[in-house]
Amino acid sequence: MPSDRRPEFFKGAQLKVGIIGCGYVGLPLALRFAEAGHKVTGFDTDPEKARMLNAGRSYIEHIQQTKIQQYVNSRHFGATTDFERLREMDAILICVPTPLDEYREPDLSYVEETAKSIRPNLQKGQLVVLESTTYPGTTEELVLPILEKSGLRCPVASGPENENIPGDFFLAFSPEREDPGNKTYGLAQIPKVVGGVNPPSGRAAQALYGQVVSRVVPVSSTRAAEMAKLLENIFRCVNIALVNELKLLCMRMGVDVWEVIEAASSKPFGFMPFYPGPGLGGHCIPVDPYYLSWKAREYDFSTRFIELAGEVNTAMPYHVVDSIAEALNNRKKSLKGSKLLVMGVAYKKDVDDLRESPTLKIMEILHKRGAEFDYNDPYFPQLHKMRHYDYSHMKSVPLSPETLARYDAVVIATDHSSYDYGAIVEAAKLVVDTRNATRRVIRNRDRIFLC
Repeated sequence: MPSDRRPEFFKGAQLKVGIIGCGYVGLPLALRFAEAGHKVTGFDTDPEKARMLNAGRSYIEHIQQTKIQQYVNSRHFGATTDFERLREMDAILICVPTPLDEYREPDLSYVEETAKSIRPNLQKGQLVVLESTTYPGTTEELVLPILEKSGLRCPVASGPENENIPGDFFLAFSPEREDPGNKTYGLAQIPKVVGGVNPPSGRAAQALYGQVVSRVVPVSSTRAAEMAKLLENIFRCVNIALVNELKLLCMRMGVDVWEVIEAASSKPFGFMPFYPGPGLGGHCIPVDPYYLSWKAREYDFSTRFIELAGEVNTAMPYHVVDSIAEALNNRKKSLKGSKLLVMGVAYKKDVDDLRESPTLKIMEILHKRGAEFDYNDPYFPQLHKMRHYDYSHMKSVPLSPETLARYDAVVIATDHSSYDYGAIVEAAKLVVDTRNATRRVIRNRDRIFLC
């Protein structure tokens, strides 16, 4: 591999691209690079994932199996657990989880271990890009020192005076913007923010991503790119917290918050609708505010506004359980000992994604308060053990009018499109709706409790 490789090299055809982490972010990215004609290798520590991918099988609902088969058969895509093969790659993209620990502080163990796995295999002229969402400074402060223990160097610098600064390898940050289940904006249509630790690294990453996305948005540094990703998600977190708090106030005032949002949305400028729910889910929005708040403490800065939004959203599953208890109490039943059916465990509609799903927290609180419950979700026939929850003994209950009628209450936690909400309300004794999914149901409205 040439050591004097220039950034323009990454505009070339049929590059060898290695993607570490074949999950909701890494796998779509791998298939997009394969679609653009590059030779892509997916790296994962899970042998079962590698086996399934090499057999042309998908383990993510919205990723078509036929697409995987197509690129496996054309030899544009394959998967492996052998990290020594990183030596063969032109570019290495890191797409691993960045969760919170039990103290709601950043857990960068996956990023750290990945960087350590790259280090002994790092070659001169390679481009390494971190895509995992994290706090500003991670690429420079954590990833770079680990990689430089290989003996190769990538100097940190910015500004036009450093346009041709020498380095043994390139290093950049380009945050993922994956939205599982979004049929309007796929990976190819979403602009890509890119920042390098030095100008050549930034140009190399721009050249690479420019082949697979509609537009590349260069920024001056990895820190700027890392902060841009946090801003995107904190913006949503804060606005969801606002509308969740307004929902609680509207309930006390006897005002329909959904009607209010619809009315406000008629304004053609200066307003963007956000919608209340049972809590935040997905990998980014519930996590990112805590990454920035944690980093801000290093600078003696308190992110009070962001932390308050986090508190509001974190409290929503508790509000849902209190609402279930109130709805049952109105029918002279106690939450303790009641039998409930929770509908939808995915963090949002029509995806097979459990990451940070508020339903899991709701189920935990219900268990602590003595309720019995089953669940139904067409995307999860059986649950598995997760970082903070273990519902691996539970299987999705088949839906029928007879089944629905057996429960004291049915709780709509995720509003999947496949659910027949009219039939659910018709058969159930009581429906606690956390998503306003029953808004078009006319019959038996007295059985619906909106929360």
